[in-house]
Amino acid sequence: MLSLDLLRRAPDQVKAGLQARGEPCDSVDEVLALDAQRRQTVTERDRLRAQHNEVSRRMGQALARARREPGAAAEADALREEAKALSQRIEALDEQARRLEEQIEALLLTLPNLPRPDVPIGADASGNRIVRTWGEPNSFPFPPLPHWELGERLGILDTEQGAKLAGSRFFVLKGLGARLQRALISWFLDVHTREHGYTEIYLPYLVRSPVLVGAGVLPKFGDNIYRDAEEDLWLIPTAEVPLTSLYAGDILPPGSLPQYWVAHSPCFRREKAAAGRDVRGIKRVHQFEKVECYKFCEPSASDAELERLVADVEDLLQRLGLAYRVVLLCTGDLGFQSAKTYDLEVWAPGSGEWLEVSSCSTCTDFQARRANIRYRPAEGARPEYVHTLNGSGLALPRTIAAILETYQQEDGSVLVPEVLRPYMGVERITGVKERA
Repeated sequence: MLSLDLLRRAPDQVKAGLQARGEPCDSVDEVLALDAQRRQTVTERDRLRAQHNEVSRRMGQALARARREPGAAAEADALREEAKALSQRIEALDEQARRLEEQIEALLLTLPNLPRPDVPIGADASGNRIVRTWGEPNSFPFPPLPHWELGERLGILDTEQGAKLAGSRFFVLKGLGARLQRALISWFLDVHTREHGYTEIYLPYLVRSPVLVGAGVLPKFGDNIYRDAEEDLWLIPTAEVPLTSLYAGDILPPGSLPQYWVAHSPCFRREKAAAGRDVRGIKRVHQFEKVECYKFCEPSASDAELERLVADVEDLLQRLGLAYRVVLLCTGDLGFQSAKTYDLEVWAPGSGEWLEVSSCSTCTDFQARRANIRYRPAEGARPEYVHTLNGSGLALPRTIAAILETYQQEDGSVLVPEVLRPYMGVERITGVKERA
């Protein structure tokens, strides 16, 4: 959530940030108009409260006199009626102020985060900037196959059975295909916890509405999330959602930052906005696994922590031997919560395309304001909002797709990346019958 104080102090700056993202700016003026009305209402309410206190004081004096002077009773009755009328007016103004606050908050919840100054200006993905690349795309002495053909021939991937069980955009992994996914998840978690300094955490896969609001998913993206309406529980689209609210409403003590968390979870997305896109294979599905890295840090460390997060993800890709590129997203391609994002995309030689396997973002204090997460810089210091960062480290199944396509052999088998062999127990995937 953007700071209301920022909108008051620098409305033109906020509008410029929204325009850079391709977002309308009307809500800024609407918020400021409602805020002015709310402040006027509160000022009038406070004036009437002071007047009510004075009338109450005079009424007390009149009642005291009435015990000695019967003629003073009429004055006390008049003051009582005046106090009653003032109370009714104060209650009405309280209700009006409350409604205005709700309207302001509802509008603020619809405004996206503002881009950092070094984010390139652009209307859409065409404005993204390639920061660096690593590795060379494979060259094959044979026509490389896409992962959906490889997986089917090896008997480790079945999209038809996925559709039979749950509909389109679901899939089934079998044998060494399922083991490959499990191996990747275990290896990701081991590297992040043993070498990168993260603490593993297990989280609920169903969360309440306020948790999604805190992460910036609700109210804007409710149509893209699966929901149990009766219990008001939502299937998480990513572990970022529950991770954000770990400290919702809390004030972290001095010295408790930074914190690095890593979680494995399934992710559930309706993908309504992606109809017709990436329909082949397992590039865009409704249910997938992901290892999520998450950071809470002080604002001054936010930029450096983002670069370190990207480096942690790059470390995984380099050890897997996958050619990749780091892409800095432009303003028009930023996610709603993000102030700056790097996408990491791996080359899939069979599909002939770059596949995003991680999106690393700093959300500055945007999520922290929504979830009310603060920290004390020092003992007795005034609480400040933390900064939050998140990144996939890594997401599946696109990583699986890239591995299958990168390591395919002319005989139809697929070599297992060396770092995964201790987890897999085999060096090569040759088919579903291989169960070693």
